[in-house]
Amino acid sequence: MTNANGKPQPLLRLEGINTYYGQMHILQDVNLEVAEGELVCLLGGNASGKSTTLKTILGVVPPRSGSVVFSGENVTRFTTARRIERGMAIVPENRRLFGPMTVLENLEMGAYLRPRADLSGDLDRVYALFPLLAERRKQLAGTLSGGEQQMVAMGRALMARPKLLLMDEPSMGLAPILVERSFEIIQQVHGAGVALLVVEQNANVSLSIADRGYVLSTGRIVLEGKASELLQHEELRKAYLGR
Repeated sequence: MTNANGKPQPLLRLEGINTYYGQMHILQDVNLEVAEGELVCLLGGNASGKSTTLKTILGVVPPRSGSVVFSGENVTRFTTARRIERGMAIVPENRRLFGPMTVLENLEMGAYLRPRADLSGDLDRVYALFPLLAERRKQLAGTLSGGEQQMVAMGRALMARPKLLLMDEPSMGLAPILVERSFEIIQQVHGAGVALLVVEQNANVSLSIADRGYVLSTGRIVLEGKASELLQHEELRKAYLGR
């Protein structure tokens, strides 16, 4: 898909987004893009506006001004369900699996908008990406390790056949060794051709696998660029990388 100038259209584009909670101005003129097949990270500390950005993209919180464009379509006034139908999916913070349900049942929940008869091919693709889930498909999701639950959460999101996968703090609550495994899983999904927007505080790890990055501070984008360049940015190194 191209624009009037013949350039590729971004898969996701936020244009001049201003989002409020009551009188509190949370996101201030936020502009952000994710291209098809691209892995972009959105970095920021606590209360920087990262979660509000995801909620705005998904339609949970409507912006007071600005637009959300997805696959060339203005979806700013669409419900969350319509956006998911169009090809968005999310892996929420702390994974939020249905613990008393099996791995298979959790995966099936990711495709709840589609007829059950359509699921076999999608399950095969998820199992090919995460063979362990095929072995554990009858196990209760709540009994899995943190890293295994991350696989289920990502597999569940992929069952929706997303064009864009949104991830909220994938390293949250994981031991350091599992953080590394979690980002390896993200790379696997990216390698399968899915575009990702990863919202994270862990700048070092997320920038090491991303194509591009944005840094959000008190509701404003203060830095953006290629991930490799951001890793070397002096201000970012001091603020987020502890160097």
